[in-house]
Amino acid sequence: MTLKCCFLGFLLSVLLPGVVETQPANESLKPQRVHFQSRNFHNILHWQPGRACLGNNSIYFVQYKVYGERQWKNKENCWGIREFFCDLTNETSDIWEPYYGRVKTTLAGIHSGWTMTQRFTPWWETKIDPPVMNITHINGSLLVNLHAPNLPYRDQKGENVSMEYYELVYRVFIINNSLEKEQKVYEGAHRVVEVKVTSPYTGYCVVAEIYQPMLDRKSQRSRERCVESP
Repeated sequence: MTLKCCFLGFLLSVLLPGVVETQPANESLKPQRVHFQSRNFHNILHWQPGRACLGNNSIYFVQYKVYGERQWKNKENCWGIREFFCDLTNETSDIWEPYYGRVKTTLAGIHSGWTMTQRFTPWWETKIDPPVMNITHINGSLLVNLHAPNLPYRDQKGENVSMEYYELVYRVFIINNSLEKEQKVYEGAHRVVEVKVTSPYTGYCVVAEIYQPMLDRKSQRSRERCVESP
């Protein structure tokens, strides 16, 4: 019902502009909240429909450019789409460069103006995912294997490039469930960490996070992995 009402209101504003007092049609169509979201340098442009509430009836067009350039470039795979997002990872692969994105929409031959993002620099704005952990028992110790998230790039062999390319620091914490006590047991660059446990038949939970010194930024913590010492 809401969608029908918004659509009828839009048509009336186009067909009877003197009767219905509203914003100009192209202004009510303009996409809202156009912004980048970046995780591990996967850079996705997001937006929401304009105030005309037209939802999936609208078709969207995306452009991008490097800060300082005059010419905007069309994103071919996001030219005439109905989705509310567009993957610009390849177009923003120089992670130290600042970029802009912008989106416009069209409906029934009416074109909106462009809505532009704020300046976006992947290096400063990407969020880092926590490491993936595997835990095994070895001689009364816990052996923690840590894996950093992958970047959206491939090396010359066609293999995924790890976030470790940017010199990460791992932090590992162990929680003694019986004492409800947390302790940091490791901080460093090694991906395999041996954690000695002193109390047999005791439940332990391990969590880890990644810290990037150049950015002074850390990931969220991984999910707890809980085991019982032998």
